[in-house]
Amino acid sequence: MSKAPFITLNNGVHIPQLGFGVWQMTDAEAADAVATALREGYRSIDTAAIYRNEKGTGRALAASGIAREELFVTTKLWNSASETWTRDSVQREFDASLSRLGLNYVDLYLVHWPRPMRDDYLTIWRAFEEIHRSGRAKAIGVSNFQSAHLRRLMDETEIVPAVNQIELHPDFAQSELRAFGAEHGIATEAWSPLGQGKGLLHDPVIGKIAGKHGRTPAQIVLRWHLQLGNIVIPKSVTPSRIAENFDIFGFELDGEDLAALGALDKGNRLGPEPGTFDWS
Repeated sequence: MSKAPFITLNNGVHIPQLGFGVWQMTDAEAADAVATALREGYRSIDTAAIYRNEKGTGRALAASGIAREELFVTTKLWNSASETWTRDSVQREFDASLSRLGLNYVDLYLVHWPRPMRDDYLTIWRAFEEIHRSGRAKAIGVSNFQSAHLRRLMDETEIVPAVNQIELHPDFAQSELRAFGAEHGIATEAWSPLGQGKGLLHDPVIGKIAGKHGRTPAQIVLRWHLQLGNIVIPKSVTPSRIAENFDIFGFELDGEDLAALGALDKGNRLGPEPGTFDWS
């Protein structure tokens, strides 16, 4: 059984606070890694159409023997600039994701990027609202949306996003955006929660806290996320690290630790800027 605590989303759906991400994995790698993660106790799996590993993810879910209602599956619409997004095109892409996953519903469906220069995320979101009402997505949300994009959704559509999945780690803590989400009942989910390993896990402050608790730097950072209230989806293809990342429930960071980690925020974004990102 999973030891991960749950967060209740704004529509009453429960999501495990610690999940498993499969970004930058092939289908075969995702099948193996998801199988390992499920054996370790993860029950929330995060994929996306653009990752091109929904089939492998689905194979692992099917082979796990775990009841569907015990799993939480997230995927995302890749709202590519090569597509003119309409209600029908969103429905078609959603159906394709379900088929690749081998599921008849997902627990969370996300708009992958706002792409505000395309001015179509309202159209996309209204199609998401239909999908949600059909029961084929238990919750709907967004990824990489900034406060202005979220406010426009709330002003001009009916359903408040349940989740905003954003780049978030101690070097880029996104305090204002997290606060905006909390104010409006939008849960924050962190992608690249370990900063993609680009120096963050070698930071001496994190190393000192890790030594204090007898834990690894990655475990310290993931524990920081949990205690901030973030949903977190670390990824790895290495079985020992998949297990290590799940073993974060036997200790707590104290106020001194949290203050030291909070002081690391440098505003260092590793991924694209959501206001200008428009790759196709």
